[in-house]
Amino acid sequence: MDKLSFEVLQDYLSLKYKEGGSSTGLFMKLVEEVGEVAEVLNQIEGRKSNSGSSSLEKELADVIHYTVAIASINNIDISKVILEKDKMAAIKYKQSPNLEEFLKRQ
Repeated sequence: MDKLSFEVLQDYLSLKYKEGGSSTGLFMKLVEEVGEVAEVLNQIEGRKSNSGSSSLEKELADVIHYTVAIASINNIDISKVILEKDKMAAIKYKQSPNLEEFLKRQ
């Protein structure tokens, strides 16, 4: 399997949601998926009985899907924003390396 980048995912989701995708509609789906992540985590940690209907990895994939879809239809370069936000957080919390530095080492 080829490695997936945010850039490729954004291009794909831009195409997928080119017609009919609204930020509000995608956000509502994102909120649903975040709720499903909470359900799975509650099951994993024993706070709820396990219904066996979903898995954490699938629900997290859905959260990423809708998050990146919202960025895509709003022409936000999510990779760029993640690098910028991480750099600011690294400075604020005095963490090293930041994500950009980490990527350069790879």
